[in-house]
Amino acid sequence: MMMLINGLFAQDNYLLAGTYTGKNSEGIYVYKFNTSTGAMEKVSSLLTENPSYLVFSKDKKFVYSVNENGNDKGGVSSFAFDGSTGKLTKLNSQLSNGDHPCYISIDNSGKWVVAGNYTGGNFSVYPVKEDGSLGDASQIIQHTGGSVNKQRQEKPHVHSVVFSPDGKYLAVVDLGTDKIYMYPFDPSSDKPVAEKAVENATAPGAGPRHIFFHQSLPYAYTIEELSGNVSAYNVSADGTLKNIQTVTSHPQGYKGDIGSAAIKISNDGKSLYASNRGGSNTIAAFTIDQSTGKIKTQKIVNSGGKAPRDFTIDPTDNFILSANGGSDNITIFKRNKETGVPEDVGKQVTISQPVCLVFY
Repeated sequence: MMMLINGLFAQDNYLLAGTYTGKNSEGIYVYKFNTSTGAMEKVSSLLTENPSYLVFSKDKKFVYSVNENGNDKGGVSSFAFDGSTGKLTKLNSQLSNGDHPCYISIDNSGKWVVAGNYTGGNFSVYPVKEDGSLGDASQIIQHTGGSVNKQRQEKPHVHSVVFSPDGKYLAVVDLGTDKIYMYPFDPSSDKPVAEKAVENATAPGAGPRHIFFHQSLPYAYTIEELSGNVSAYNVSADGTLKNIQTVTSHPQGYKGDIGSAAIKISNDGKSLYASNRGGSNTIAAFTIDQSTGKIKTQKIVNSGGKAPRDFTIDPTDNFILSANGGSDNITIFKRNKETGVPEDVGKQVTISQPVCLVFY
């Protein structure tokens, strides 16, 4: 007999999809996802403008999203989430203090939310109130500089803001400056982000986009949007990142447009995945050497659509889901737990311009 917990059967889990709302999107979509069969069923939706990146609070009672707008209208929004019904209720919004916010994170204490502004080249830090809503920004930190690609790196472009597993650092990945900034973080302070960061330079023109820290080992991995490479780093306690390997995320001999996007590690810590847009439209699967942190390409598969800007792995490691914003669909892959390779099972869901996928 299956147990009903928070409105879900044991093998079900809520999945949230953030979208661009320029065409026919309803904003944030909530689905039930069956981790045994891969079946998806829409539960609810809530209209908010361009919620292109989402994050759950640590207690799963709240959801935070960016509103990826320009012309000084970039924003961040907070929502209450009802785990028994799967419905969202808006709490409040704040300006992101920069154009086109594209990433949002919450710290381990649950007291602070950080949003990165791509076009603004900065990030904002918000206190979380007792009711889950966001207070006024306590810090706005601006980057300066650029790099060698004068079309894409003419100025800073903050593309992700990610907390280290121990919560001691906020990693800010800047595509425009070819740097990964490791800011010391103190959640007990009124201004939790230190003024100075440890600056870790990538290869010139790499265009680092997203970073993912290994859950239990001292390694981190970045996907580079402009080079199409994955870089592996050893993470030191002082915030220094030492590059230990750089490999392509594209098929051998690929000559098409590059536009790499997201990077994730499986829940078991054994596999790493990266998605590619441009002309590739693929998801690359790698194994992680647990003793060295280096990765080995297992297989590169078609994403089942166009422009896989994001993807996610379900909590059981059974499935990988790709958000294909250019073809208005989410494709579902069965994950081989022995090899880590995604296997197309022919399942997909139609949704307008999906951008971000987050499991409850």
